Amino acid sequence: MKKSSGISQKHNIGRIIDANLNRAKEGLRVCEEITRFILDNHKFTARLKQIRHNIDCLGNKLYAPAKLLSQRRARTDVGRRNSRGELKRGNCKDIFRANIQRVKESLRVLEEFSKLLDARAALGFKQLRYKVYEIEQESFKKIEKL
Repeated sequence: MKKSSGISQKHNIGRIIDANLNRAKEGLRVCEEITRFILDNHKFTARLKQIRHNIDCLGNKLYAPAKLLSQRRARTDVGRRNSRGELKRGNCKDIFRANIQRVKESLRVLEEFSKLLDARAALGFKQLRYKVYEIEQESFKKIEKL
């Protein structure tokens, strides 16, 4: 693979995978907490939790967790200080919307970069993205009432 600034593309892909696995799972967990504790909806909570666990399984097919941790550069990440828009939340509906969007975007990134490593994993991330679309649509009326 081609080197960029002394770091291989494969290493950078690992960092992309790691960041987006974390971002997707974190966003799902926030949505899960809203469906569990605010909507008190077992169905949505269980489905979000299952997707979060499926993301872990697919991620483990791409990289061992220890390998991803070894590639993480949280302290020097150039995007670390960018929090534009993250502090603007008026209510739980805003929090849910922002986090479900974060999940969809992260799953798309995982799908695209997984294509370089494992086509089956890429298809798995695509399927999960569509499940998130479905949950978003099905939960819309309940979330709008928040």
